[in-house]
Amino acid sequence: MSPTAPTTTSLSPDWPCQVKSPGSRDWERTATRWLRDLLPARYAGYSPLVRHHVLLARHAQIQVQHEIRAVRVALQTSRAELPTLGVAPAVIENTIRMYAMELEQLGRLARGVRLVMEALMDDGPTSRRTTAQRR
Repeated sequence: MSPTAPTTTSLSPDWPCQVKSPGSRDWERTATRWLRDLLPARYAGYSPLVRHHVLLARHAQIQVQHEIRAVRVALQTSRAELPTLGVAPAVIENTIRMYAMELEQLGRLARGVRLVMEALMDDGPTSRRTTAQRR
């Protein structure tokens, strides 16, 4: 196997299917596209996030964490607050199920972002420099 050939290690089940395996051709491009899609559109023009993939991953991680907190609050307050808004009991139950499913999805996203961020850090120039310094 040549030193530039992609590794064939198995990926975690939490690895996003939209992102190619680390080491494969264009994997970083697919990772940054996926990470950008997790952020509000207005962030696409911020040059630090566009130029520095690890910063993009960090911001996506923070964004997903905030979404998790928001959904948890919505879930925890549904039974108390939705009736006062005139929402029917059946709709409240469906809303609670929706929030629970969204929390699961956000948990998977958070794990995926963490994995992609770690892979980007492993592939970055600082990790190579650190590895070379240890030798």
